[in-house]
Amino acid sequence: MDETEFWEIIDASREDAEGDPEEQADLLVERLTRLDPDSVLDYARHFEARYNRAYLWDLWGAAAVLFDGAGDETFDSFRCWLIGQGREVYEGAVHDPDALAELLADFDVEIDGDGEEIGFAADEAYEQLTGAETPDLGIPMPGGEPLGAPFDLEDDKVLQVRFPRLWERFGSV
Repeated sequence: MDETEFWEIIDASREDAEGDPEEQADLLVERLTRLDPDSVLDYARHFEARYNRAYLWDLWGAAAVLFDGAGDETFDSFRCWLIGQGREVYEGAVHDPDALAELLADFDVEIDGDGEEIGFAADEAYEQLTGAETPDLGIPMPGGEPLGAPFDLEDDKVLQVRFPRLWERFGSV
């Protein structure tokens, strides 16, 4: 599976789910179980590489604006959800997290941002196909700290300055 095929699966599942991340996760599992186990592992490698690439201080700050605070688990789930939004949103956000102000049509904290199940879709599909757990993908986990310059994720003034467009649209006042 190449990168284009990976994003096609993501896009088709998102469109069919009409933006509902839980439904998207179910559709991803359904689509992935139509593939052979090696293709599911390829998908999982693509997903994991993008998940790790999004381990950035600035992206964590953007999540903190959107959620009015974001701990470790929220940020992990947010990165899965972000991948589920497709290539354009994902790449735009990784390049410039403040661009999420323009890239997102809307953001509802009750629905959006929770992509934990999207992150486990390949594992579930692989287990359904093989009866075994997903083997090690051979992709190193990122280090302890996200990439970029650390800052206080709980300081609203810092978030307003770092993410002015995102704050204006989604930040708390």
